[in-house]
Amino acid sequence: MLERLIDNGFEVEFTSHAEAIMLHDFPELIDELEGALLNIALPITEIIGGGGGEAKMTQRLRRGLAAMQWTKHNFELKKIVDGVPKESISHEIDHVRRAANGVVAFEIEWNNKDPFFDRDLENFKRLHAEGAISLGGIVTRGSAMHAEMRDRVERFATDRGIQDFGGLAEFGAGSPTTPQRKQIESEMERGAPFARAWSRKFTADKFGMATTHWTKLQDRVHRGVGNPCPLVLIGLPTSIIDMEA
Repeated sequence: MLERLIDNGFEVEFTSHAEAIMLHDFPELIDELEGALLNIALPITEIIGGGGGEAKMTQRLRRGLAAMQWTKHNFELKKIVDGVPKESISHEIDHVRRAANGVVAFEIEWNNKDPFFDRDLENFKRLHAEGAISLGGIVTRGSAMHAEMRDRVERFATDRGIQDFGGLAEFGAGSPTTPQRKQIESEMERGAPFARAWSRKFTADKFGMATTHWTKLQDRVHRGVGNPCPLVLIGLPTSIIDMEA
C-alpha cells in the first residue's frame, strides 16, 4: 500500500495493523493521500528564505488535502456525571477525513520542535481510545532529507556564487546574529569557503536534531508513544526539493 509514495522515495511505516485498516476500510483515501503528497514541491529558495510562521510548502499541502475534505477539526471529549459536566478536553487535529467506515486523522510536522510529536501521538491515542478516530497519521521530514539538508543548502550558495552575507539578502535569508556571524567567520578563517561555513550553521540552527524529522518520530513510536492507536507514518524525500526554484 502507498506504493506510489514508496516508489518516489517517501518513507512509509505502519503500526498496529494500520496498513490493513487503511486498505480494507479506507481504500478511497489512499489515492487522495498519494495525490496530495506526490504533487508537492519544495523550492530551495523557500528553505533559505523561510522565516517565522508556517512554511509555504506546508500551506500548499494543507490546501491540497482540504480540497479533498481533509479539514481541520476540534474534537471535544466531555465527562458527564448525573447530567452534570465534570470535565471537557479538546483536541484540535489539522486534517480529519470522515468516510463511511470511520475517521482518519493526519498531522503535518515539516519543521517544528520535536515535542510536537508527543502532542500529536498522545492526541491520537486518546481519540482512538474514545472511538473518535480509526487511525492517525503524521507527515514529516524524511531521514534522507534531514541528512542531506546541509549539502543542499551549501549547493544553493555555491551554485549562485554567494560568497558573503550580503549575497544572501535577496533570498530573504535574514541577517545572522552576532554570535552566529562570529561562528561562521571563525570557520572561514580555518579555510572553509563561505558556502560551507554558512550552510553548516544555518542548517544546525534551523533543521537541527531537536526538530521534527523521521528519526525523532520513529524514536517515539518505537518506545510506544501513541500506542495502541494504528498509525501511518510518512517521511518526505529529498527529491521534492527543487534546486532550480
